[in-house]
Amino acid sequence: MLLVIDAGNTNLTFGVFTAKELVTQFCIMTKTPRTADEYGLLICELLKANKINTEDLLDVIISSVVPGIMRNLTAGIEAYLKLKPIIIGVGMKTGIRITTANPKEIGADRIVDAVAAYEEYGGPVLVIDFGTATTYDLISDNGSFLAGITSPGLQICANALWTQTAKLPEIEIALPPSILAQDTVTSMQAGLVYGYIGQTEYIIKKVKEEAGQKEMKVVATGGLGRIIADATDMIDVYDPQLTMKGLKLIYLKGNGKTLH
Repeated sequence: MLLVIDAGNTNLTFGVFTAKELVTQFCIMTKTPRTADEYGLLICELLKANKINTEDLLDVIISSVVPGIMRNLTAGIEAYLKLKPIIIGVGMKTGIRITTANPKEIGADRIVDAVAAYEEYGGPVLVIDFGTATTYDLISDNGSFLAGITSPGLQICANALWTQTAKLPEIEIALPPSILAQDTVTSMQAGLVYGYIGQTEYIIKKVKEEAGQKEMKVVATGGLGRIIADATDMIDVYDPQLTMKGLKLIYLKGNGKTLH
């Protein structure tokens, strides 16, 4: 089995793959400071709780946009799982050719999502990841990473709304039944979610227009992506496991090992 880890700004998401399927997935908060021992013990306990025998793990592969946690995370994995993690980085075989001005600036998470979207759904494809930041990445029909757009994520927008105002409360991010809100909570939800749907649709429209690809597929992922994807017909596929799949695909491209 293969342990895949997506180290994002908000959460560390773990998945375990056999050759055929993703058998379990779980996450912990990224911003909680942890020692190497804490990471190692916690990962072992979570694997055990999900009925995964650590001795059955063949390898570990990590995509990270949080450099500050990597030393302790990798040390914990090496000490407790007895495996040296593979870290997604520049020069790794992915099947995606980056044609932007500075390829080193493209985050590992974006490359992983691009690999999965291109392999699973073909190109041209626009990959949207609704994470801490929302990213839009354009992949051509021959697997080239052509362009990327970055905007504040839905949670960042929500946090700004209630932390930068004196009287507005912290609310659940949810789609209200109508944009014609008549109370404070639904008023905030309407502005946040309907406003974000509008942003998403406009960016998709402009990318298709400027790329000259009116029929390109649009694939979304990320924690809050379901809310947006369910509310617009401009997103063709919502795939919550896209990043997990991409990590497995990159592992298989770069290693001669066989998963069981």
